Amino acid sequence: MLAALEEEMATNATLPLLESNLVFGEGNPNATVLLIGEAPGFFENEKRRPFVGRAGQLLDRLIAAVGWKREDVYITNIVKRRPPDNRDPLPEEIEAYKPYLTRQIAIIAPRVIAPLGRFSMNYFLPAAKITRDQGKLFRFDSAFVVPLFHPAAALRSTGTLEALKASFAKLPIVVKRYEELIQRQEERVSAGESQSAIQEHLL
Repeated sequence: MLAALEEEMATNATLPLLESNLVFGEGNPNATVLLIGEAPGFFENEKRRPFVGRAGQLLDRLIAAVGWKREDVYITNIVKRRPPDNRDPLPEEIEAYKPYLTRQIAIIAPRVIAPLGRFSMNYFLPAAKITRDQGKLFRFDSAFVVPLFHPAAALRSTGTLEALKASFAKLPIVVKRYEELIQRQEERVSAGESQSAIQEHLL
C-alpha cells in the first residue's frame, strides 16, 4: 500500500516543488513508531532518503541510544520534496502534501508518532509551541504524539540537544506502556480532567 501511495505521489504533477526529487520515506511499514520531519534537505534530495545528512546522523544515534535500529521505525517528512536552498516549507506546500501524510499514517498505523520540529508538530497540534510542548504526551486518534526538537536545531544548541535526548528516551516508555497509558487517559477524560492536566501526568 505504501508503494502504491508513493507511485501516486510521483505521478501527481499538481504537487509543488517538482524540481526536487520525491523523498517518500523509509523503514518498517508496520512500525510502532513514526518519525516525521519537515522536508528533505540537500543530501536527502540527492539520495532520495529521509534524514541522511548531519541531522540524520544525529537521529540515527538517538535511535541507537534507545536500543532500536533505523529499520525498526518509519521515517518521513510532512513535505516530501526539498524546498529551494533548504528554506522552511511554505504553508501552501504543507497543505498540498498533508493529504499524503494522512494516508501514510493510516497505512502504517503507528502507536507513537514523534514529530521532529514545529512544522510536523503543528499537523497534529496546531496550537502547540515546540519550546513549550516538546517531550509532552498528546493523544491523536489511536496514537500518542510526542513532539521533539528537530535534530538540526539540536546540532546548533547544546541545551536543545540535551532536551532532545531526554525526550527521545521517552519513546520506548510510551511504546511499552501504550495500553496502560490509553486506559489511564480514557479514565481521566471520563473523570472530566483537562487534556493539559492529562498530558502533564501520564508520564
